[in-house]
Formats: sequence, structure tokens, C-alpha cells
Amino acid sequence: MDKLKKVLSGQDTEDRGGLSEVVEASSLSWGTRIKGFVACFAIGILCSLLGTLLLWVPRKGLILFIVFYTFGNIASLGSTIFLMGPMKQLKRMFELTRLIATTVMLWHNKGLALIFCILQSLAMTWYSLSFIPFARDAVKKCFTVCLA
Repeated sequence: MDKLKKVLSGQDTEDRGGLSEVVEASSLSWGTRIKGFVACFAIGILCSLLGTLLLWVPRKGLILFIVFYTFGNIASLGSTIFLMGPMKQLKRMFELTRLIATTVMLWHNKGLALIFCILQSLAMTWYSLSFIPFARDAVKKCFTVCLA
């Protein structure tokens, strides 16, 4: 966790690899990109959840689900563009470490909509965390401590 704080505050003197590439590739500051990511991601998750809840509205529920859930997915996926940029994101989307999350995120099944909505949100969260240095490690450690 200390390593994450050092990297995000710019105090880390070691080779930051991916983070230095990200910082150099955009004119936005790291803090602005994190804020943009969080805002878009939150809007996306809220729209997806709203769409899932609207699925049970009589007559128009399916149409409302399609509209809100699709917009939510686009916003959530678009949020990661703040972290990496569009081209780098597309290239890294199918790397081995993100392949399962990408597959689950892109896979839709009408009969199991609710289950896949939950799985897709979890996959999108895990996928997005892979673009923030040490975020996955911090989440793993948090869950390990909480469940121990």
C-alpha cells in the first residue's frame, strides 16, 4: 500500500515502467485522469444497475434495460481511456492478464442477464484496476486481511 501511495504521489524514484508511459502520453495530470476515470466508471456502474433494476418494469422493461445497460457499459469501458488512452487500451485489452476479464465483459447472455450483469460489473472493475499501478495488489491484500 505504501508503494501505491509513493507511485501515485510521484515520490517513487524507481523505474515506474507503465506509469511513466501513461504520464508522458497525456496532457492531463495523473490526478485529473483518476478523477475522470472514477466519474465515468461510477456513472457507468449506476446506469448498468439502473438498467438491471428496470428489467422488471412491465412492457418497456427490456427496452429500458438495453438502453441503460449499454450506456453503462460504454461509460465504464470508456472510463479506462482516461488511464491509458484509446489505442494503448485496445492493445492491452487482450493481454493474458486481462483476457478473462475482457471475455466476461464482452459476453452477453439474455437468459442469464442478472448473473452476467453482476459478473460483468466485477470483471469491469478488475479490468479497470489493472490500469492503476498496484491497485489489484492492494485490493487482494484488503480482501486477504478482511477474510483472514
